[in-house]
Amino acid sequence: MSEARGGERPSMSTLLDEAYRLGEGLTDPLQLTRQALAAAAPSAHVFIALCEERALRQAEASAARRLRGQPLSPFDGIPYAVKDLVDIAGMPTSAGSTLLAAGPLAARDAPVIAALSSLGMIPIGKTNLSEFAYSGLGLNPNFGTPVADAAVDEPRAPGGSSSGSAIAVQRGIVSVALGTDTAGSVRIPAAFNGLVGYRASCNRYPMQGVRALAQTLDTLGPIANSVADCIAFDGALRGTLASLPVPLRLAGIQFVVEETVLRDPLLQPAVRDNLLACMERLRAAGAVVEVRALESVARTRQLIAEHGWLGAVEAWQNYGEAVEGPHAMQIDPRVRQRLLASRAVGEREALLRQGRDQLMAGLEFELGNSVLVMPTVWHVAPPLAALEQDDAHFALTNLQTLNLTMIGSLLDMPGIAMPSGVDAQGLPTSMLFSLTQGQDDSLLAICLAVEQACRPASTT
Repeated sequence: MSEARGGERPSMSTLLDEAYRLGEGLTDPLQLTRQALAAAAPSAHVFIALCEERALRQAEASAARRLRGQPLSPFDGIPYAVKDLVDIAGMPTSAGSTLLAAGPLAARDAPVIAALSSLGMIPIGKTNLSEFAYSGLGLNPNFGTPVADAAVDEPRAPGGSSSGSAIAVQRGIVSVALGTDTAGSVRIPAAFNGLVGYRASCNRYPMQGVRALAQTLDTLGPIANSVADCIAFDGALRGTLASLPVPLRLAGIQFVVEETVLRDPLLQPAVRDNLLACMERLRAAGAVVEVRALESVARTRQLIAEHGWLGAVEAWQNYGEAVEGPHAMQIDPRVRQRLLASRAVGEREALLRQGRDQLMAGLEFELGNSVLVMPTVWHVAPPLAALEQDDAHFALTNLQTLNLTMIGSLLDMPGIAMPSGVDAQGLPTSMLFSLTQGQDDSLLAICLAVEQACRPASTT
């Protein structure tokens, strides 16, 4: 166990575990918050900034409420981490960039942070990310790159862009962290670190106070140790105390495994084999599992490959001025080059938007209420050193890493990345479950049942 876990905080503590322990008087908000802050401080590159004074003040208030028997919610007093794209009052919102880190302080909490505070949850700090949230690998040369404390041969990429949020959970600093997802930025770091990541449909949460990368595709989501925690945190983000759904019976629920993806030579054998093993468990539980090609998936991949990424159009609109400005050389050169390449995509914006609308309608017809199943990423977390040393290798690996999650992002599919097992080195593999736009509640309930049926025997 590394020093980053700190104190006696459990390495796999869940949000619901902490709520139970608080309710039973087995711990208290100050203890939880102090442990989280103590674990966060020495964890290299996981946090860009801690809000220690605010966190301890809120923990004291939470402890007082619990002593009076008046907690704001079962989650009153639970610490969590926030990706540094989301405003916390009195702190800068850096977007992982030194250009913005010295910028104006946020005047108020983003609505999602205010919603969590209304339930007594405590933000302990702002987590690291790929600069401007514009990479799927999670490297950041300006603030450093956080890495998992897993026992593997060499440090691995954390996944991005919500790298710090994932590592904060993987290291047991917090039980849940808030991320954003535009092309895979919640699902990919969850996949690389053996966690659960939920990309919500756009507009499920208010996006005010969240620095934009690509407004059409930006959304939020939790990274946690379980689907149940993601469901609980999803309700908290919306300011509700919705009870967990009763796990569905899997009998009769239809899953479609995308056949073309399974046959692609990019797919590492362990990723494929672990996914198929889970599908067999679903079949044994009575689910209907088909393996077939989906034209909508193939056409989406083709649109992106031939005409570019819609998110690139808006990313250039948001950050092009910085990339062409006098301080451009302060930007991560890999991110800068990717943004510069985004300029030309703007010429195809109308085509991309029209194609997106057609593809979403086609998927609705082709998939219906079936759950789409794919690997979250073709591969396990790649070695970090090679990515840092070779820009061409980084660029190719980044595009491959984003390739599958981009599909659901473009079509605004709610998606849940879940651990499927590990490879021969013990590195986590992941599978992605998605439904068509707006079916978030159904997907969360289904994945709660999938988690019980397919929970891998061991993860990092």
